[in-house]
Amino acid sequence: MTQMVVTGIPRRASPMGGRRPRRDELARFATADPHAVDDVLPADAEQLRLLIVGVNPGLWTAAVNAPFARPGNRFWPSLHRAGLTDHVVDAAEGLSAPDEQQLLSRGLGMTNLVGRATARADELTREELRAGAERVTTLAGELKPRVVAVAGITAFRTAFALPKAGYGKQNSSEVAGWPGEVTLWVIPQPSGLNAHETLDSLAEHWREVWNAVEESRHSAAG
Repeated sequence: MTQMVVTGIPRRASPMGGRRPRRDELARFATADPHAVDDVLPADAEQLRLLIVGVNPGLWTAAVNAPFARPGNRFWPSLHRAGLTDHVVDAAEGLSAPDEQQLLSRGLGMTNLVGRATARADELTREELRAGAERVTTLAGELKPRVVAVAGITAFRTAFALPKAGYGKQNSSEVAGWPGEVTLWVIPQPSGLNAHETLDSLAEHWREVWNAVEESRHSAAG
């Protein structure tokens, strides 16, 4: 993947000021704020190749305004093992400018189905998840990445009203309003609580996703 300088949409500084939150500080981030964490997106949508969609921010993630920030989450290690980053990003104190630039330069963007931070994903309502699917569908149409990958099958099934959906490429024609040129994909939730997946199996999912990105690029070029 070729490195390049890509301007990102400005993000807020970590509320923790560059340090890890203490356990007793996390509860104050469980609020109704629908924008608890800033997206990681390029200013120029044409630079976006893969949009990664989490379920919603955890409290640690909201505390430092960085995606998948809680120590022990296997998201960043699996992304690196799959070859999508050149090192394991450590976002526990916030997402550094060089790491954000690495993601953007490789065409990777990040958002969530639901912006409200919670201690557990099962605190989200069906209505929130359905509204999140509509927002992601709109975002996919506006930004037109090659692939959108949602990390979390249970939330995906509820959000997109596809109770029988499995991992991998989805039949996007079943999603109202989904842009036909954007591939929709689902991978497992990378949290350590997901005992069904290992770091190696998560990395394999990401390799499949990136292969879909590359295949889409070659198809467009042809």
